[in-house]
Amino acid sequence: MSAPRPSSVTEDYLKVIWKSGEWSNEGISTNEIAQALGLSASSVSGNLGKLARDGYIHHEPYGRIALTAKGTAIAVQMVRRHRLIETYLVEHHGYGWDEVHDEAEILEHAVSDRLLRLIDEELGFPTQDPHGDPIPREDGSIVALEGRRLHEFAAGSDVVIVRVSDHDPALLRYLESLGFAVGTRLRVDAVHDFAGSLTVISDAGSRELATLAANAIWVAAA
Repeated sequence: MSAPRPSSVTEDYLKVIWKSGEWSNEGISTNEIAQALGLSASSVSGNLGKLARDGYIHHEPYGRIALTAKGTAIAVQMVRRHRLIETYLVEHHGYGWDEVHDEAEILEHAVSDRLLRLIDEELGFPTQDPHGDPIPREDGSIVALEGRRLHEFAAGSDVVIVRVSDHDPALLRYLESLGFAVGTRLRVDAVHDFAGSLTVISDAGSRELATLAANAIWVAAA
């Protein structure tokens, strides 16, 4: 008999902590978790103490938070659920890439392992979701993503978008309005150091991207 799943609250915390390591190796703070989950810092502090006592995280007061092996295993499976559901909603139900996050947040806690396997099979066992985020396999392994943030490339670089942060739906809609998606080819035309922006050229023309947008895009050399 398999062990019961943790509560949805525990799963949400572990997933947020794990995902923070995908975009930065600096760890995540209590305040950052509170912001991601829409909770007060005091409420998060109390829950982190419980997660530490239950063996899901390593956490010193006022320090950064890290997952234990037990916490990591659960977080990876929740990320797998979330990203497979996002992919399914886009490919089979016409959702936009800016619309799927909130739906997946709800469904990821309800879908059974059996149904998730069927979804994975029907999709052809994808390795990336609509935003380019890697989808963990059932055994927890992940295909490594090769890429760097767009702002790290110099003028004259030819690149292709491999991943876009799904943190802000408004930003996703903005990038879509520019014709940007995973797989879009770009040329970095100019780097404006003082303004912190970039001018890039795509098939849709020349566009200037502010720092916020450039930081949200991961690319690889084309």
